Amino acid sequence: MLVTRRSFLTKAAAAGVYLSAAPAIHVLARDKKYRVALIGSGWWGMNVLNTAIEAGGSKVVALCDVDANQIEPALKRVEKATGDSPKRYEDYRELLAKEKPEIVIVATPDHWHPLITIAAVAAGAHVYVEKPISHTILEGRAMVNAARAADRIVQVGTHRRVSPHNVSGMEFLKSGKAGKIGMVRAFVHYGGEAGTPVPDSEPPKGLNWDMWCGPAPLRPYNRMIHPKGFRMFLDYANGQLGDWGLHWMDQILWCTGEKYPRHVYSTGGRFIRKDNTDAPDTQVVNYEFESFTAVWEHRLYAANNAEKHNIGCYFYGTEGTFHMGWQDGWTFYPADGSKPVLHEEPKLNKPDDQNIRELWADFMKSIETGQRPLCDIETGHRSTAMSLLGMLSLKTGRSLAWDGEKETILNDPEANKLLRREYRAPWQYPQVG
Repeated sequence: MLVTRRSFLTKAAAAGVYLSAAPAIHVLARDKKYRVALIGSGWWGMNVLNTAIEAGGSKVVALCDVDANQIEPALKRVEKATGDSPKRYEDYRELLAKEKPEIVIVATPDHWHPLITIAAVAAGAHVYVEKPISHTILEGRAMVNAARAADRIVQVGTHRRVSPHNVSGMEFLKSGKAGKIGMVRAFVHYGGEAGTPVPDSEPPKGLNWDMWCGPAPLRPYNRMIHPKGFRMFLDYANGQLGDWGLHWMDQILWCTGEKYPRHVYSTGGRFIRKDNTDAPDTQVVNYEFESFTAVWEHRLYAANNAEKHNIGCYFYGTEGTFHMGWQDGWTFYPADGSKPVLHEEPKLNKPDDQNIRELWADFMKSIETGQRPLCDIETGHRSTAMSLLGMLSLKTGRSLAWDGEKETILNDPEANKLLRREYRAPWQYPQVG
């Protein structure tokens, strides 16, 4: 028997189980409008900016993008929605110097997040930066240090932390109703094809490809990289684990209260894909914590029609199995077959089934109160580091012992070198101290 959350709440209240709703949406005082700039005006950046506009309290002063094919329609959408005429920039440094925004949204490809975030907080702006926060682990630490030194609020776009069903699901788990958790299995199994190589070409007119690559290697333009495809190219991102996986690594740390794993071991490779991408199409990562084990799985083919869910986390406890999902909400399967299956439907916003609205509200509340946001940069750094450690283990082909306090890999100088990377001149890797 399946029991929905509405009927479950009545029984839970009687049993002393507390399940709260998602954080209340903070309504801004209309007499205060923050000067807001968006850097990276593509699909997701515009999702965030549109949410900021709808929430009120924002005056869009500038957009920045190295691709005119993205920024031109974005500017028109902003002007139509707000009546504002934001300035257009190609170089974020010029934007920060001339416009002096109070809030900066960083929605560029992953490899640009660190330098732009650090420059923005140094210029006095609060920052909403997309996940993953960095391409390498020590960039993330530099971002945390920069935010603290500047005393700026930095919110990371891990919006599942405020999704109503994620919030109530976490409280269900923390209440002990699933029992002691001994294992977590996080996974994304979407379908896909082997694909075929796409030849390199000249960048489209209006795209500054050199600036798009920035501190990362300058490789020939390929339409599979930009727009949108960059996450499967390891020069610019960290594949499925660095993208989708980070959300579920974040859920694991959130639920358990852990800050980092002690040991990490990954296997996988490219067994199916034949296209230009170079990220693994198959990957399994084992994360050893103090009192439980977590496993990450992904594949970019075959989907998953054999199980009830193809994305999310299974938390295996002594009282049953809890699935934390996305578009399918959460479901608890009791170990005692005589007890009903419990379920809560998701409450997601359009487009793209997200909860940016709630996360933006928390960001604005933090700016006004000075309190750390729910998805603070330190939290985002830990979740990003967990994903990146899985990629480091795959690259080195061996298990890694991680000292999370010192942020170093024990007894492995070669692996420690991969905590950072050389930037392409003239860009300089950010200082960690």
